[in-house]
Amino acid sequence: MRRRAFITLLGGAAAAWPLAARGQSAVPVIGYLHGQSPDRLPHLMAAFRQGLNEVGYAEGRNIAIEYRAAEGQTDRLPALAADLVRRQVTLIVATGGTAAGLAAKAATSAIPIVFIAGDDPVRLGLVASLNRPGGNATGVNILLQEMEGKRLGLVRELVPTGALIAVLLNPSNANFQTQLRDVTDAARTVAQQIRVLNVSNEGDIHAAFTTLNKLRAAALLVGGDPFFNTRREQLVTLANHYAIPAIYANHYAIPAIYEVREFAAAGGLMSYGTSLTEVYHQVGRYAGRILKGDKPGDLPVVQPTKFELVVNVKAAKAIGLTIPEPFLARADEVIE
Repeated sequence: MRRRAFITLLGGAAAAWPLAARGQSAVPVIGYLHGQSPDRLPHLMAAFRQGLNEVGYAEGRNIAIEYRAAEGQTDRLPALAADLVRRQVTLIVATGGTAAGLAAKAATSAIPIVFIAGDDPVRLGLVASLNRPGGNATGVNILLQEMEGKRLGLVRELVPTGALIAVLLNPSNANFQTQLRDVTDAARTVAQQIRVLNVSNEGDIHAAFTTLNKLRAAALLVGGDPFFNTRREQLVTLANHYAIPAIYANHYAIPAIYEVREFAAAGGLMSYGTSLTEVYHQVGRYAGRILKGDKPGDLPVVQPTKFELVVNVKAAKAIGLTIPEPFLARADEVIE
């Protein structure tokens, strides 16, 4: 079944019977608003459902879920959020980018919202404070925008004499300006030359690697972004081979760092950031607690306290890179 047809079927089927069910029973309905496509991230959706299950809810048994996916087109999110509000869902879960939470918050001040944010939710206006959010929203702040400088430092350790490090960022990301400032400030502090390449769609990916081929950058930092997460295999393949032989005659591999473990597991060199599996699990638990009667305004915004450094030694060997033992000793996980 085609992916778009699958999403349509999910949305249509969920829209049909829960509305009728609400007139006959107290079945709660979660409106799931995703900035990308939840079917591209099945392990994260499994973690979300596990969180719900731990609080006593199971899709198709005592809750229904209406799915709305923007497919990476953030300008669609306000209409999708408004549609969920019109359908009077019990709760909105907004993931797949900070823009989803912002769209949900703009659409309703009454329906509870559980979000995932990559930037300070207080500054964004999602909550009044982290400890006492107030209002109708709470969620998880995964601090992606604060990690770019740290990732730059880590990849720079592996190429200390590299003249240029390339950085992929998505200008459509609600956190773009903060990410750009973070990585630019970090580069300036250590006098590292960087080149930021904007990528927000499939065509941009290929254009960016064309530029990378010309620049002969010493390393690559792939910024934190939901769109990049859904294209991780493609990005890892291109970085590990640096270019497609049929297009570029002199392609080579490039050391790259990514935001989450899923990239390293897919064959990327290394990643540094929070566990998205744990984040989605927490979102599921919060959604379940709200369905049981907790007020979102009383649930503190969760902020990760642990960040994972994952190193793929097999990938390093494949691109001819030796990882120093002291560096490996700092890793939370080493993929052999």
